[in-house]
Amino acid sequence: QVQLLESGGGSVQAGGSLNISCEVSGNIFRTYCMAWYRRAPGKEREGVATFDFNGDIKYGNSVKDRFTISKDDLKGILYLHMTNLKPEDTAVYYCAASHAICNLRIGDNVVYEYKYWGQGTQVTVSS
Repeated sequence: QVQLLESGGGSVQAGGSLNISCEVSGNIFRTYCMAWYRRAPGKEREGVATFDFNGDIKYGNSVKDRFTISKDDLKGILYLHMTNLKPEDTAVYYCAASHAICNLRIGDNVVYEYKYWGQGTQVTVSS
């Protein structure tokens, strides 16, 4: 059974950096698209970055040039390196996996498009 477990969230001041991780049980990196989504208070879920099994990487416009997605195939860990953080980056960050799609969009019903989700990790950026 595939399980996703995020870690590394916390509080940071604006302009700072933070790394979060997603430990993935089950060898799915070779066949699944891995993604980071986030949900800020009062807002819908938003796609942050995707890392497809073929190596394609995409970023949401709001995080482009500030965030970097990467993965360690041997360890089965997905990473998100976040720099120049802004208060509007405050959200619960979720790791997700899909065998069928690899999209970045805004909308809570994206939970039905990605098969597996982690429980989320809180990132808080203060001004």
